[in-house]
Amino acid sequence: MPISKTKSLKIDGSTGEGGGQIIRTALSLSMLTGIPIEISNIRAGRSKPGLMRQHLMCVQASQAISDANVSGADLGSSSFSFTPNTIKSGDYTFDIGSAGSTSLVLQTLLPALLFANTNQHSKSTVTIKGGTHNPLAPTTDFLQQAFIPALTKLGMQIDIECLQAGFAPVGGGTIKATITPFLRRANSLPFKIIERGEMMSVELVASVLNLEYDIGTRELASAKAVLVESGIDDTLITTRGHKLLGIGEGNTCYAKVTHKVGETNNNEHCHQEIFTLLGEKRTSAEKMGNRLAGLVKRYLFKTDALVDEYLTDQLLLPLALSGGGEFTARVISQHTETQAWLIKQFLPVEITFDVIDNKKTVVKVTA
Repeated sequence: MPISKTKSLKIDGSTGEGGGQIIRTALSLSMLTGIPIEISNIRAGRSKPGLMRQHLMCVQASQAISDANVSGADLGSSSFSFTPNTIKSGDYTFDIGSAGSTSLVLQTLLPALLFANTNQHSKSTVTIKGGTHNPLAPTTDFLQQAFIPALTKLGMQIDIECLQAGFAPVGGGTIKATITPFLRRANSLPFKIIERGEMMSVELVASVLNLEYDIGTRELASAKAVLVESGIDDTLITTRGHKLLGIGEGNTCYAKVTHKVGETNNNEHCHQEIFTLLGEKRTSAEKMGNRLAGLVKRYLFKTDALVDEYLTDQLLLPLALSGGGEFTARVISQHTETQAWLIKQFLPVEITFDVIDNKKTVVKVTA
């Protein structure tokens, strides 16, 4: 992909939700389209505006895989320019140098490396050191259990391993992703997950890093009790405790809810949603379990959409790049609206949100 001769696309980083997502998506799309970008007013509305360490790593990692020319990208910068060259598949290692989110850095690079070329033998590996379980970012569990399975329905092949867990403030976690370049099959069916069918299972998982194992056991017992009390068949609920490897301390719990789907492709007739929480000091394990159950109940009983808020936001770009699709979403956040706006600055796609009722919205991406 030769360096673009087109003029730079100027992006106001305070648009819409105005967070780091604008940086990450703009970098991904700049690399894929060859369009140079100039981003200003970076995270202008945040308490600490400008590029933080994880955002800077997104820029530096993107520069490394696309041989880009970059200017103005420093810690705290409110603007920078990025001119990509050719995306190169390969083996990469990046160290954020803090507990910043490894997931968000990976999600910046994934689209570019998926579409780097059509040589199915040119797999890439990306190893990223930093935080694996961060507030306000998808955890490694979310990527493994929700995001990647959704991309698999599109025919994308990605494997993510959590080699070591890392929580704030220490970090020290490591993830490794193996990415196979995407080649769309001519006979592939459109991505369509609309109707929520029968619930197949609810899996509750609690993990601790260098803390008492009993914390997770109590979270699981509390969450299961609330769900059973709400009317969910206890034979559908499984629980699993886990000890994480890493430095520092931390606790996380998640629920994986799996439903049958009316229509989808690749003979994948189920959809899984993940709800995650991070343990908090001065918050009891029982309260954490209650909160987790509350997230599950909101999804099960207050909507009949298949896709929850965070996965909705993250599906837009893969769908725009792979031929489109449609799904039902529980809620359309400002994050999602900003993502749709930014994608349309780069790609000739249509993204619509058709509100069916107060319980769901049909999201349609037409590429």
